[in-house]
Amino acid sequence: MRRRELIKLLGGAAGWPVAAQAQQPSKLPIIGFLGATTPSIWSAFVAAFQQRLRELGWIDDSTVTIEYRWAQGRDELYAAFAAEFIRLKVDVIVTAGTDAIITVMQATSEIPIVFAAVGDPVGTGLVASLAHPGGNVTGLSNEQADLAGYRLELLHEVVPSVHRVALLGNIGSPLILLEMKAAEEAAPKLGLEVRLGVKKTEDVDSAIESLRDRADALYVCTDPLISTNRVRINILAIGEKLPTMNSFREYVRSLTALTFRICSAVLAISSTRFCVGSSRLICQWNSRSNSIL
Repeated sequence: MRRRELIKLLGGAAGWPVAAQAQQPSKLPIIGFLGATTPSIWSAFVAAFQQRLRELGWIDDSTVTIEYRWAQGRDELYAAFAAEFIRLKVDVIVTAGTDAIITVMQATSEIPIVFAAVGDPVGTGLVASLAHPGGNVTGLSNEQADLAGYRLELLHEVVPSVHRVALLGNIGSPLILLEMKAAEEAAPKLGLEVRLGVKKTEDVDSAIESLRDRADALYVCTDPLISTNRVRINILAIGEKLPTMNSFREYVRSLTALTFRICSAVLAISSTRFCVGSSRLICQWNSRSNSIL
């Protein structure tokens, strides 16, 4: 089974002819699936991913093998999982999140890597450009950093009394640093005065509690560390009476106040339209027209 054929599958190709699929290969192709958080947090995404594979004739343990690994929001686990995928000789690695992708790229330049979502693939150096990503990496851009200004505008519109906005994010992530910078540059009219950072779960409580009487609202920069602790963050923010802005609707389901979301099925990458070149594909969401470029 050639890797390029499997990549076309993940990019939304029509799939192989029925006759070809009927011939059971001696070795099933293997997808290495690296989850940045937990199975429960990514349950909807995994379900969409599996459903689209089934629609294309790829069924786990029947026509394809999927090896799932879960980092539980701990960046230090990525390297071990990437090394394990290499030992297993997977045909393609599927993941999401800047830090996970960086680690996998450092581990292999040969195995194709498909990222389901990343905030700024060009700005963080994952790809050369959206049109021509190059290398062995391709996937979906959700413009997380680019939309920071829009989220702040929405927050200010909904809660006009807000003048001091605290930024909460994992300062160990290159993407989050870009998003924080974009938010700071867009926020003069809001009087953005406070910048926070967390690098591990234990930092979350003290970071939010330190905002008492120092901030009117909370802007959460989303990454796997923050996602894993999203319920806890929201409960603490409610305790401090802080209106909270997030990127994804999953945060609304876990008690948050506001969200400005881009793309629904983060892992349903096979159902989107991609710009393809030399088996490399990039999909960018156009937030202004609500369409895929």
